[in-house]
Amino acid sequence: MDIAGRFFRPPEGSYFLFGPRGTGKSTWLHQHYPEAIYIDLLHPETFRTYVAMPERLLAMVNANKQARNFIIDEIQKIPELLDAVHKLMEDNRQRNLQFILTGSSATKLKRAGVNLLGGRLPWKTMHPFMAAELGNLFNLPQSLQQGLLPLVLDAREPDKILNAYITVYLKEEVQTEGLVRNIGNFSRFLEIMSFSHGAIHSTAETSRECQAGRKAVAGYLHILEDLLLGFLVPVFTKRAKRKLVHHRKFYYMDTGVFRSLRPRGPLDIPEEIGGAALEGLVAQHLRGWISYRQDTHQLYYWRTKDGAEVDFVVYGDKEFTAIEVKSSRTVSSKDVRSLQSFIADYPQARACLVYAGPERLELNGITCLPCEEFLLKMRPDESLPG
Repeated sequence: MDIAGRFFRPPEGSYFLFGPRGTGKSTWLHQHYPEAIYIDLLHPETFRTYVAMPERLLAMVNANKQARNFIIDEIQKIPELLDAVHKLMEDNRQRNLQFILTGSSATKLKRAGVNLLGGRLPWKTMHPFMAAELGNLFNLPQSLQQGLLPLVLDAREPDKILNAYITVYLKEEVQTEGLVRNIGNFSRFLEIMSFSHGAIHSTAETSRECQAGRKAVAGYLHILEDLLLGFLVPVFTKRAKRKLVHHRKFYYMDTGVFRSLRPRGPLDIPEEIGGAALEGLVAQHLRGWISYRQDTHQLYYWRTKDGAEVDFVVYGDKEFTAIEVKSSRTVSSKDVRSLQSFIADYPQARACLVYAGPERLELNGITCLPCEEFLLKMRPDESLPG
């Protein structure tokens, strides 16, 4: 699948480019920097060469005098290369070298020297496809089942790729790097967290479900975030006029990944899983929209102690929007009550309800948009639809 139309815009200088496996980082880089010298640390021979002699990078770059762009893929495999990159940047300022350092996990870098370059190189992220990147190829029902990872959408048998996706992470990131002592417990944690997708996360409840200590579960959650597989959304508390909850909400980074991890049985309600999938699909789009804008916007949710809840609040210097997501095909006045409560507290904000129906509506002054329209119109260079 051609991904030249991605919304990601690179900096002019050197930078880190992170993103979960399968988001198309390598393909995009090959297309965007066709003349770059590419070092793939997933290649066994390349890995053996540089892990034995990280300083070899100095000799290689100095030998290629005409080259400007150097891409090191999966830099977290050999964090020691950061020392060589730093020296090359200092010693070759006149050459205006550009290093693009990619990774699918920040864990090892955080443990080994990333501060060396963290203040100089911006950290950028590539996300799963956004609907507007796909245009006419976007299929909402398919996206709710298989997600929007380029790796999956490109596959002849996407379900098999999804089922193997987490296994690859467990083997190549968690087990190989020794991130946890018991890989079985962590695998169980990933499954348990699928029940928290789109819900308020409680470490205590997850600990009981996993039959593991709270400290262990908190550590697992940090690993999950560092692996870029999941993210937490905090409560919007700015100038709060009501008592609010304080727990964060959890989402897997892609709806397809959530679906692959979520067990299904006689007691599971399909509508409940479908609702979580739709909310997660909106969440990952909002996250991508914020990331690609490269400005001050943040993603929150809002929930009062008495139960009024708004799924998402986007807040920044140019956008203040409250968004509620409903998986039903019809909506009524009661569905916009929480949005009305939010607007009553924050009259500066816009409000929008996104639902699974086909028509654009207005209820009690609240715009209601079909989900497909909302997602397709979401572009980082424009305001949120609504």
